[in-house]
Amino acid sequence: MRAEQVTEPHAHHGEGPVWDPSWGGLRFVDMLAGDILTADLASGEVERLHVGEVAAAFRPRTSGGMVVAIERGFALVGADGSVDRLPELWDDHGVRMNEGGCDPQGRFYCGSMAYAATKGAGTVYRLDPDRTVSVVLPDVTISNGLAWSPDHRLAYYIDTPTGRVDAFDHDPDTGLVVDSRRPVVEIPGEWGGPDGMTVDAEGYLWVAMYGGSAVRRVAPDGTLDGVVEVPGVKQVTACTFGGADLDELFITTSREGLSDDEQPTAGAVFSVRPGVRGLPVLPYAG
Repeated sequence: MRAEQVTEPHAHHGEGPVWDPSWGGLRFVDMLAGDILTADLASGEVERLHVGEVAAAFRPRTSGGMVVAIERGFALVGADGSVDRLPELWDDHGVRMNEGGCDPQGRFYCGSMAYAATKGAGTVYRLDPDRTVSVVLPDVTISNGLAWSPDHRLAYYIDTPTGRVDAFDHDPDTGLVVDSRRPVVEIPGEWGGPDGMTVDAEGYLWVAMYGGSAVRRVAPDGTLDGVVEVPGVKQVTACTFGGADLDELFITTSREGLSDDEQPTAGAVFSVRPGVRGLPVLPYAG
């Protein structure tokens, strides 16, 4: 399969796409610009909302608006675009939030990383609906994709330098069962680095390959099932299903570290219809 470009390269470091009908379709982040972009897929244009120094990850809220992971913590964005920053979680300016998602009970998880990608400098945090924050998983390096199985019994997680996808049991009352962590997919180095991830309605994982010009569909047992090529772009960052029937895979890309004349479509959004459907986005219950 081969993806097609559906927006101009609006983002420097495009990441974290989310489809939700409540806001009319597709949003994604220009992470290091601190912006959330709403895409008009008919025109290919975008509208920006600035939320902070970093816009790492976000999800819709059941009460309207969004929950967002910003540089050193969380923020709540109203339906009117107002930004309510919650207290910072750390004061080290060398560490920032990176990627996250909500569990089926509406708790928002996001993991951090050092700007220098220092080993073990990151932490996965959880923001509960009552706005309390807890540490879920310390000592991670580049905390990335996080997604739940269709039956909500498993959570899949990527810490990019490990070169794999891990699984955790999920408990409805307590969330991720940390001591149940085990590897489920080993990513060969020639594929690139595993980055963002989504899960389809059949329970298969779609993993964006940073440096690999592709998204790979992988069975829960680790078997490679399919490849979506992203032409002209090496740094493929994340993906999500969207469209009226959740049958279109939207893929974000990055031009971080590239010169102006390298990979001119890097930073654009691409899409493909792979013949399977995704799952509705899990919202934040706060």
